[in-house]
Amino acid sequence: MRSSLTLQRFNEHEVRLNRFLAAAGVASRRGADELIAAGRVTVNGKPCADFHFQPRTTDHVKVDGKLIHQRAPVHILLNKPRGFVCTRRDPHITDTIYDLLPPKFSSLAYVGRLDAQSEGLLLLTNSGELTQRLTHPRFKIEKEYEVVLDRAATSDLTQRLLRGVVLDGKRARAKRVQQISPTQLRIVLEQGINRQIRRMLERYGFHAKTLSRIRMGNLRLADLPRGHWRLLTKREIHVITSESASPVRTSAGLVPWRARTQRSRREGLKVAPRDSSTSPGIKHNQ
Repeated sequence: MRSSLTLQRFNEHEVRLNRFLAAAGVASRRGADELIAAGRVTVNGKPCADFHFQPRTTDHVKVDGKLIHQRAPVHILLNKPRGFVCTRRDPHITDTIYDLLPPKFSSLAYVGRLDAQSEGLLLLTNSGELTQRLTHPRFKIEKEYEVVLDRAATSDLTQRLLRGVVLDGKRARAKRVQQISPTQLRIVLEQGINRQIRRMLERYGFHAKTLSRIRMGNLRLADLPRGHWRLLTKREIHVITSESASPVRTSAGLVPWRARTQRSRREGLKVAPRDSSTSPGIKHNQ
């Protein structure tokens, strides 16, 4: 019954086939388009190459002959401890994030990898579409981190992080930086370059003793104990899906860059200079 109701709800909103497949966790929308183009998707026993097709409740959609069922969405928040790796199976690794979760969540995908020595907020979901929206550069979802350095920061470190460095052929920079103490920084990123914060600091002769993600978009860890998880509330789901559906907005429309900058300065965060280039990368391995 739940699958039929979900499919009916999709149909009422005129959802195309690629979004239907993404919501079922088959692939991202782009990946679903590739499946459709390759002729691997059938509807009622016939190949469907129509990208505008909208499945109905009575349609049988299959990928490689496997019937696709809509799943109830599951989104959980994990406070990842250090020493646990973001991977499902690896014969050389004993502690993975899935060891911290009930077996029923073993199929969930993590959004924004944290390396083994990093900790903090990790979102897991069965929604391929949500994963794509939260990681694709065009949506500019902020990720906020608290970093403890191995020594006191130099007077120019904040400005250097805002100016950025070239990593993997791309300009990697922090969006905002706040110095909390001589050795503690709060850094906000919009990019998702592999191990971006650690590598930027290493360029300037610093090492991150601890690195913790405390926020993704409007989603925060709050008082969730380390190593524990919880389901997202309805309000959190609404907020994070809304903000990932479009650029940041107010009731009057898009928030101007200047307004966001002024707000950040009031909060004591230094802001990177305006950049018209596209944020590179979709990996978030800090």
